[in-house]
Amino acid sequence: MPKDQGPFVFDISLSVLNHLGRNLYRNFITILGEAISNAWDANATNVWIDFDQKNSTLVIKDDGDGMDADDFQNRFLKIGYSKRNDLKSDKSSKGRPFIGRKGIGKLALLSCSELVSVATKTEGEGYVGGTINNPNLDNAIEKNTSSYKYPLGDLDLTPYKEYTQNHEKGTIIYFSNLKEGISSSEDQIKKQIALYFRFSLIDPSFTIYINNNKIGIHDLDGLIDTTEFLWELNENKDPFVDALSSRVIEKKPILQLPDVHGFIASVKKPADLKIYGTGGHKIGIDLFVNGRLREANIMSHIPTARIPENYMYGQIHYDRLDIGDDRFNTSRETIKADDELFNAMLEHIKGILVGKNGIFDQWDDLRLKNKKEGDDDNGRKTKRERASAKLFNETINDFRDTDNEEVKSEVDQWSDELANDAQYNIDAYADCFVSENIVRKYVKEMDNPNIAPQQTEIDKWREREIRGKRKGNLSIGIRLDEDDLYYLDLEHLAEVAQPAAPGDGYPDRLIHDEKEFTPIRNAVMHTSLLTPEAKTKLRTVRDNIRAKIRLLLDKGS
Repeated sequence: MPKDQGPFVFDISLSVLNHLGRNLYRNFITILGEAISNAWDANATNVWIDFDQKNSTLVIKDDGDGMDADDFQNRFLKIGYSKRNDLKSDKSSKGRPFIGRKGIGKLALLSCSELVSVATKTEGEGYVGGTINNPNLDNAIEKNTSSYKYPLGDLDLTPYKEYTQNHEKGTIIYFSNLKEGISSSEDQIKKQIALYFRFSLIDPSFTIYINNNKIGIHDLDGLIDTTEFLWELNENKDPFVDALSSRVIEKKPILQLPDVHGFIASVKKPADLKIYGTGGHKIGIDLFVNGRLREANIMSHIPTARIPENYMYGQIHYDRLDIGDDRFNTSRETIKADDELFNAMLEHIKGILVGKNGIFDQWDDLRLKNKKEGDDDNGRKTKRERASAKLFNETINDFRDTDNEEVKSEVDQWSDELANDAQYNIDAYADCFVSENIVRKYVKEMDNPNIAPQQTEIDKWREREIRGKRKGNLSIGIRLDEDDLYYLDLEHLAEVAQPAAPGDGYPDRLIHDEKEFTPIRNAVMHTSLLTPEAKTKLRTVRDNIRAKIRLLLDKGS
């Protein structure tokens, strides 16, 4: 038994920093995110981010409230310090909702480079701070050193000279020799901040600069230009949504799920989602809480394996997830998988996406309407109908390939009027073409087919073709095969394939259906539009003809 019975206190080893996730923060945008979030919570008006890719240095400066020596020691350097618990509030003195919660996000800042130097000041006071030498810290952790035995290095303001000028209050963090360097370009970083830190664009009292360039909606112009359709969830006060609304082809409201707002949008082609260069990363449907990204691409929780998913991105804002229980994992970049509120929201979003006449169904309709490929796995249209629509759209797009906007407009108007009929007629033409040629092939393989009764018909069409070529001054051959059978349509081919004879065993001959088929077939072949009644009749007759041709082939095999 020790002679001294107390008081006893916890002695925390520095190794706890690694257990809390010190080595999880390796993404450059995560580092920026923690600094931006801290500046927001500290009532900053501006954040300046300067980085030098060549020398792998980064400086993040804000004009927030700053810290005195007591704040720096007992708040900033206190791992696990919670502003919410200390201030008994979820909002800053400016009324901003606090983004930080666990007090461990700062590990991203303290461990991402060899040297991290922090200088901070409150208004009217001088700078306080210190330097973290991470190689030395790693050695201390390896030796199981206690936290109180590892003092920070002295603050050297030499690297800060150009950043301290006219800096009345706030915090400056200087990083040198970033562990993974800076692989992203300035343009890519701007896009990520503009997309993932919504509060920086929504709140006019908060501005972010990258190498003295103000981040704004214009940094997402490329994504806005490639966005095709928009579905808005409830009311949004977001300039990005406003910009999308003014540029997309179609916009639809989705007024569901209380306490949630945001949008889901689709791009023209899947490659448009890769807005950060040629790497494998692409944007998805992301979850935000209090304006900050908390779960990237929630579709990983509700995969659909549907084609539209490859075109979708969006932002779901659900601030309720920050009320009550702490739902965020240690990394602060994901939400606990078993959280009931989170999972209930996922189920609702899944219903909005894949439910009957949901976003995926609407996307399919809109794509087809706008002469694009849709969702081939969507069972509301047959594969034949989709193939016909695709061929029609491709053909129309060839006519739209002009710089004359008036011509484009006229073609679009006419194509809208023709779309439904064209889809049906193209499908019907394919049936006519295939049916007649299958019967021709069948007749050619018959033993001594009797085509003599059809000779008058053959001669008539041969002569008509000769006259037509003379009139058109054509000397080239037209038909690939000039066999007599290629001058007969289904009416006469059916007579050859199944000649009439008493007791021949073919009471239900192909010719019987062909008599109903031919008048409508002729209208289709002459590119006429069909009445609804004619379409209904042709569908029925086509089914019968298919069945009889199959039967004919079975008997002939």
